[in-house]
Parts: sequence; C-alpha cells; structure tokens
Amino acid sequence: MAPAPPPAASFSPAEVQRRLAAGACWVRRGDRLYDLTSFVRHHPGGEQLLRARAGQDIGDDLDGPPHRHSDNARRWLEQYYVGELRGDTQDSVENGAVTSSETQKTDPAIEPRFRVVDWDKDLVDWQKPLLWQVGYLGEKYDEWVHQPVTRPIRLFHSDLIEALSKTVWYSVPIIWVPLVMYLSWSYYQTLARDNIRLFTSFTTEYSVAVPESVFPGLFVLGIFLWSLIEYLIHRFLFHMKPPSDSYYLIMLHFVMHGQHHKAPFDGSRLVFPPVPASLMIAFFYVLLRLILPEAVGGTVFAGGLLGYVLYDMTHYYLHFGSPHKGSYLYSMKAHHVKHHFEHQKSGKDGPVLPRLCFHSFDLFDSYYSVPSKSQAPFREVGMHKELPPHGSLVQPAVQEQANKEISTWSR
Repeated sequence: MAPAPPPAASFSPAEVQRRLAAGACWVRRGDRLYDLTSFVRHHPGGEQLLRARAGQDIGDDLDGPPHRHSDNARRWLEQYYVGELRGDTQDSVENGAVTSSETQKTDPAIEPRFRVVDWDKDLVDWQKPLLWQVGYLGEKYDEWVHQPVTRPIRLFHSDLIEALSKTVWYSVPIIWVPLVMYLSWSYYQTLARDNIRLFTSFTTEYSVAVPESVFPGLFVLGIFLWSLIEYLIHRFLFHMKPPSDSYYLIMLHFVMHGQHHKAPFDGSRLVFPPVPASLMIAFFYVLLRLILPEAVGGTVFAGGLLGYVLYDMTHYYLHFGSPHKGSYLYSMKAHHVKHHFEHQKSGKDGPVLPRLCFHSFDLFDSYYSVPSKSQAPFREVGMHKELPPHGSLVQPAVQEQANKEISTWSR
C-alpha cells in the first residue's frame, strides 16, 4: 500500500501578513496560498498589478469577467503553491488580514488537474536530459510542450555541449556588435574606394554602379531582410507540428524552439547561444557573398546582423523587462506573453522588428493573433478588476491608487 502523501503546509493569516510585510507577494485562491514573489517581474501587466493584490483572493481575477485565464495560466499558478491558509474567517476579516472563502468559485471539470504539480509523474524525467526523451512522447508531445513550466531545462548529457547550448543575454551584444561595427566600416570604405557595380555577371552594358551613398539603404535593407527571414522561420518552421511518429523530428522541434515554449522564463535559453549562432551567421554571410558583390553583400549582412542583435535583446526584455505601463513595449510584452500562454501552437507572435520599425503591431495583432472561440484567453495585462473591499493586506492608500491605475488602463 502506497504511503499517504505528506500534509500540505499551513499558514495562519498572521504568518502570511509577516511575509507580506517583508516584501513577499503571496496571494490566495480560496484557502490555497501561492508565493508569486519570483514571478512579479515577469507578469505581463507589470509588477504593480500583482503587488496590489498581495494577500488577496485572486479567484475572481482568474475566472473573470471580463476575461478568464487560460488553462496554461492556471497550471502555471500551481507551480507557486506553498500551502493552505488556516484560521477563522471572521477573525481574519476583523483583523484586516488574509481571509479564507467558503464561496470560492471553481470549475469542477478542471479543478482536480490543478491540485498538485507532481514532477515525478510528468511525462518526462526532469532529473535527466530532456532532448532524448521528448521523441518518445509521440502524439502527446504537442500538448506537453505547450504547457509551460517555471523551471530550467537540461538538454544534453555532456556538460560541455549543455554549456554551449545556453548563454547569458549580454553575450549577444558583446560578441556581435563589434563585428557589425567592423564590417560596416570596412565595407563602407570599399564602396567609397572601389568601382562596385551590380549585375556584372550578367551584363556589363547595363550594370549598375553602387556608390558609397547607398550604404545606409543597403544597411537598413539588411535589417528588414533579417526581420522577414526571422518571421518566416518562426511562423513556418519553429511552429510546425512534428509528426507524432517521428522521433527525430520531435527532437529537432524541441531543440529549435519547443524548449523555449516549455520553459519560457529560463533566462539562459532566451537568446541564441554564440556557437550555434556562429554557424547560422556564417551560412548567411557566405550566401550573400555568393549572390552579391562583396561590398554590397557584406553591407546587407552587417545590417542583418544588427537586426538579429536588436531582435534578441528585445525578445529578452519582453520576458524579463518591466516596461512602463501604457508604453509601446508594455503592449508588446502583453502580446508576447499571450503568444506563450494562449495561441502558442499557431506561431502567431509575428516578428519583433517590424512592430518596432513600422509600428505595425495592430496589423500583426489583427491578422495573426485573433483567438478562436475555443481558446480561453490569457489575461493580456493580468488582473485588472476593481480590488475587493475586504480580505486585503495592502494599505488602503495603495489599494485606492491601484484601483485608479487599473480603471485608467481599462478605459
């Protein structure tokens, strides 16, 4: 007979209040307590919206109206479960502390699935490298990979190869920006010094001269060319659905992009590691050198390389940054988080650079981000309903200010 599971930890309202006073961000759903302290900076609505609900019951915010959090968001919440709230409800209300609720609204059809996050009963063994396991998931892989978790991923057995598959965010500008500067200066000098002409391999009579004055145009062309390439790769390759009977295609999908959707806040896997990036960058450099004159192809390549750096830095910021509420980056962060929690299977994120350069967020949002009726949308900027009048540990002034900000955003 299997041993009974250990009892869940329990906390009195006073204990929760002490943690909140120390700066922690604990919330509850009914009598279940969650420590969101490590998640507040990732929240798409910004840290303040979660901080304003510290000590409160977030059941209404999860269930809506106006929006209902997706199943993925609810699974994500369960990873922060710390225990149960104990104590008398009436006493808690009178003392201004965290209260329990006997009328907590739940969905009986899905609630049992979110009671426990048991890593030992997952489809894979998290104590071993995942890359060699995912291929065996077969038809279960697509659903599994799009249920995000908040834990790091190990891909390879070899410590060396594993280290090469990860990197810190600042390695991207440190390595590639000096190369962009060197190539830009070198090829500008070549354009200014030599008589560079296009189409000489086809005809000399109608070839076109390329003066140094076109350098900025070629450079910007490279930035937009990268954006187009990234979009096509992301839309049609990264978000392909690998055949369930193909072990190696499932592995390929996971190592290319599936790992990022499984662990979207693994900071060591948010930007392209330098070694595999070098292979891709070398491929595009050689390709441009083959089809264009050296100075022309090199200038376009330098622009594309800068476009890649801007893309990776923006992508990292959308995961870990806290843009100012109401700003353009704030909207982009909300849109990108929806890509991870709501419509992640269809590759509807769209490239970052066109939204930065053309302000075409609305175009991509309307064309690529319209959820189907069957999708339960992830809250775009989190919880933006009026704060409940009771059961809060935040100061009244903070609560009133948060309500004003939330009301302003809703309008």
